[in-house]
Amino acid sequence: MAGFLFDNIVFGPVYSRRLGVSLGINLLPNNSKYCNFNCIYCECGWTEIKKGEKIILPNREELTTRLTNKLKNLKGTVNEPDTITFAGNGEPTIHPDFAGIIDDTIAIRDKYVPKAQISVLSNASMLHKPKVVKALKKIELNIQKLDSGIENTFNLINQTAKGLSFEKIVNGLLAFEGKLIIQTLFLRGEYNGHFIDNTTPEEIDAWLQLVKKINPEYVMIYPIDRGTPAKNLQKIPENQLNEIAAQVEKAGIKTKVYY
Repeated sequence: MAGFLFDNIVFGPVYSRRLGVSLGINLLPNNSKYCNFNCIYCECGWTEIKKGEKIILPNREELTTRLTNKLKNLKGTVNEPDTITFAGNGEPTIHPDFAGIIDDTIAIRDKYVPKAQISVLSNASMLHKPKVVKALKKIELNIQKLDSGIENTFNLINQTAKGLSFEKIVNGLLAFEGKLIIQTLFLRGEYNGHFIDNTTPEEIDAWLQLVKKINPEYVMIYPIDRGTPAKNLQKIPENQLNEIAAQVEKAGIKTKVYY
């Protein structure tokens, strides 16, 4: 499968445009993508789970050991993390022990690097699970994706697994009552016979109306930054992203463009 994959449970730290010195945690397989979305821009490539394929996820005990050892080594160095970030090869909240892993991570963070924040980069697909929501409310940076305010465009960009409707995703975001961060990737291009552009006035108006209802702590706006599995996608110019950000700010919601 084409794409960039993380081959360790704990990886980095790396410098992130959004999160500073970020130590990554991958709760998914280290040799393939495991996700309930199949986003046309995903840096990890296409979601290609074969029927009957056995998916092996890292266990809670192994992660605890690796994270503890890593933070012991990084504590007090120039690479001590600003953020411990759950990202990796797919959707982190899919892991069946996600809630417990968050509790473990908070305890380890508090012991070794208490100034570090914990972030989760999520596609908002598991917000119907109370344990996942409860865990996300415990961390500092609950970052949830929303790439369009129009159902058809959302489906074309994110290509969700069966049973994950646009309405279900939106209801999960609204239920946080503003205690979250929205991240949106803007793009345009052709895929599978459709021209997709989530930067048109109609798209921005629908997205902005939804963002205002969600009322997040702030909004992260960014363009394509790496290779994409769909080949005919274009990176949106920075000045256009700044114009979108200005509309969000005008609505009274903090926002930042990461270009």
